[in-house]
Amino acid sequence: MSSLNQDIKKKLSNLNVLEKIVAINVVVFLLHLILRFDFVWFELPSSFSKFIIKPWSIITYAFIHYDPLHIIFNMLWLYFLGRMFLNLFSPKMALNIYFLGAIAGGLLFMLCYTLFPSVFGGNSRLLGASAAVRALLIFLCAYMPNQEIRFFTFNLKLWYVGAAIVVLDVIGVFSGISNPETGNAGGNLAHLGGALLGYFYAKQLIKGQDIGKGFEKLMDSVTNIFKASKKAPLKTVHKNKSKVGGYTKGDFEAFNNQKKIDVILDKISKSGYDSLTSEEKEFLFKAGK
Repeated sequence: MSSLNQDIKKKLSNLNVLEKIVAINVVVFLLHLILRFDFVWFELPSSFSKFIIKPWSIITYAFIHYDPLHIIFNMLWLYFLGRMFLNLFSPKMALNIYFLGAIAGGLLFMLCYTLFPSVFGGNSRLLGASAAVRALLIFLCAYMPNQEIRFFTFNLKLWYVGAAIVVLDVIGVFSGISNPETGNAGGNLAHLGGALLGYFYAKQLIKGQDIGKGFEKLMDSVTNIFKASKKAPLKTVHKNKSKVGGYTKGDFEAFNNQKKIDVILDKISKSGYDSLTSEEKEFLFKAGK
């Protein structure tokens, strides 16, 4: 048994942050499937008055799925988006966008149901990771819109994918309003909230502003409460303005474009996105186009 536990711990430690979120979602789903346990206290209500009683639900709802197809599609999206995202950006930024996307989706859901009760109907509840996943997807589409991905036998630019997803979500909102029994207006509202967060985050990051830093500090402070008082010494990252990716500007300019991209991505994997100079960020952004 101890050997099995060690194997599980080893495999979990090898997962990236988004794969760990996939694992948590699967465990929660299996608890519901096997034990028939409903996570009512972790679902997000449409009423602000009910939300005040369980404020944690603005995040916990994103880990709850009751429908097999719902979790399969969400986790497949999250897995493949995670591989693409973490090749370019830091794990902390991935978590920032994921959780802020869930929060934005939940807030838009509650706001619309509160302001327009005659349109969206009575009490409802929100669950699933779709809003958080949408945030990651639209972030990538907005940050490097001209990046192409392979779709069956032809290539598609990322912004085409993002635009199509948003249009389908808008249609889903109106379809849910006209057919509340079969539609999912609340879920599609949350999708749009996550998409708006992802888009805004990307556009601000292009300008050099990481809007998730405040949330990141908040999460770090919460995490530190549960850590031992003994802390490791802080690691300071120094940016060398005279170099690009650790090479002199002359050497860097002599590389072909793919080599330049590889050098910068290697620096991100070692020190994180924040360690890049403005020149390196600008080159990466242009390469994404």
